[in-house]
Amino acid sequence: MDTWKNIRDRESGKSRPLSFANRIKSNRISQLELSNHKELISPHKGAINSIQIDFTEGRYLLSSASDASVAVYDVQRPSQCDGFISKHTCLFVVDKQHELAHKFAVSSAIWYPIDTGLFITGSYDHHVNVWDTNTTQVVVNFKMPGKVYKTAMSTLSTSHMLIAAGTEDVQVRLCDIASGAFAHTLSGHRDGVMTVEWSASSEWVLITGGCDGAIRFWDIRRAGCFQVLNQSRTQLGRRPPLLKRSVITKESNTKMRAAQKKFVNGSGSGSGQLPIGRLSSKGPMKQKLHPGMISTQDRATAHYGAVTGLKVTEDGMHLLSAGSDSRLRLWDVESGCDTLVNYETVRLQTSKPIQLATTQDSTLVFVPCMRVVKAFDMWSGNANTILRGHYESVNSCWFNQHDQELYTGGNDRQILVWSPARLIADEMNEGDPDDQDNWSS
Repeated sequence: MDTWKNIRDRESGKSRPLSFANRIKSNRISQLELSNHKELISPHKGAINSIQIDFTEGRYLLSSASDASVAVYDVQRPSQCDGFISKHTCLFVVDKQHELAHKFAVSSAIWYPIDTGLFITGSYDHHVNVWDTNTTQVVVNFKMPGKVYKTAMSTLSTSHMLIAAGTEDVQVRLCDIASGAFAHTLSGHRDGVMTVEWSASSEWVLITGGCDGAIRFWDIRRAGCFQVLNQSRTQLGRRPPLLKRSVITKESNTKMRAAQKKFVNGSGSGSGQLPIGRLSSKGPMKQKLHPGMISTQDRATAHYGAVTGLKVTEDGMHLLSAGSDSRLRLWDVESGCDTLVNYETVRLQTSKPIQLATTQDSTLVFVPCMRVVKAFDMWSGNANTILRGHYESVNSCWFNQHDQELYTGGNDRQILVWSPARLIADEMNEGDPDDQDNWSS
């Protein structure tokens, strides 16, 4: 009923196109359930560690597993149809029988952000490989000092081709595909780095989460990290949207100028006071900290235990983190404060990284919680939906923005598809696809 009401409102001009699209998407997401019309046939013989759908077409799914295999699926074109269920087998699989395959578990597999012609894998065999998709051959290889937990590339980058790699070593390494060498080494963590994530607002900012419980922000153009998140620094609530804060009416602007003029003329309540937003020309811009305080801030932790998952919101203003302390925390990126959003109690894996997923507008976040996946409201912390279907722990989630579908992989070696509810009657009403005019196909 809601869908048809939204369509009628759009036809009559009551709702704008973008608002209409968002309502339809939200309605579809709220109806997510185990798909009754799509199935992925997994060739993996070990736990699924990571899954990702390409950013260019939203069509090809890349998965990696603990049996050292990597597979690619076409999620739009089925391999075969069994009644009303479309089955998708992998287009190809790279396993131990391949001469250049990894020797141990593949912990991370990601697409090259702007082209499906390349994909990158990280493995417990201490290697990061860059593969040519068409020939399934390794074109660049990087030798790491330890097990590779996570790899990531910036989707915004126009100036570099860097792969950030988090390993069991304390240093984060940036691998340059163009030169085939290490471009940077980022030092600061006191234990292995379990997860890495690039900023959604800058191609130069990298976020890392370590087994030491620290979350660090790096500007890769400069030495050292510029921010360490501290769980004791908090601010209540979510910052208002940027547009609302930046809009100043003519009346308020006039009042502000009048107030500033009073202060300039010395008519303020105190001769030494300055209006809000003005800085004194005397003295340093930032208070100089005692060396001991600097050391304390550098040792700050975001979780009591390893940081196992990171996810930046679409606008880049907030960061969601998961830890082995079974806590989810939402951080304000600008201030570095915990927003104190109280997420409902969860049980999270502690021994390996988990892959979080968000909807396009970042209103919902999907979190692997042992055998189930919980969909939390990002800003209130309430659990909207609990998705049950896996027989063992879930490791990874990926939300496909094109079709509003969720893909999950777990230790049961299965990749499950969660899609909006679809009735069998709808399938029957579609008719035989062969019985159509040429112009309508």
